[in-house]
Amino acid sequence: MKGTSNITQKIAWTALWFGLAMGMAGCRHKQQLAPLPPVMAPVALEEIPQPDDLPMVEAPTEKLPPVPVSTEAGKPKKRKKQPPKVVAPPEPTPETQIANAAGPPSPDAAVGALTAGGETNPQTKQEAEDLIASIDKRLNALPSQKAEEQKAQVSKVRNFWKDAQDALKSGDAEGAKTLATKAKLLLDDLEK
Repeated sequence: MKGTSNITQKIAWTALWFGLAMGMAGCRHKQQLAPLPPVMAPVALEEIPQPDDLPMVEAPTEKLPPVPVSTEAGKPKKRKKQPPKVVAPPEPTPETQIANAAGPPSPDAAVGALTAGGETNPQTKQEAEDLIASIDKRLNALPSQKAEEQKAQVSKVRNFWKDAQDALKSGDAEGAKTLATKAKLLLDDLEK
């Protein structure tokens, strides 16, 4: 019997604590406020008069630097959004392959750059003439089928060869030799 009174006691205490907790928590209903009555008559607004004797604020006597003005401030720039262009990387030409194989160029050895002329070394002039002549012979000896298949490459070789001739005629032996060397390298690549 002792066991049942103990359980009864526990239930009584639990009920008491539950009742106290609920009593202290209060009511959970939302309070409703009475609505304000609507205003039916218009209300006149009153004008507040400005006082006549307002204190004057003096401007500062310090000389300030002029206010900076941007010339671009009044001109908004409109930029049209362009869709991104998808560009396939160009196939490496023999010129770029040759340039990449040789390593990074020095500032003095720009691609296709001609020298200022002036005093020319007779040896350089002779080398340029020989190189131009050998390119001419090799272009003429090129089989027509090969020339037709590699039309773009042959055209580049002919352009460099012609530019080399023009440079030599103008007295620029160094430039002529450089251009003829480029034509020779392209022709070597073509004949492989």
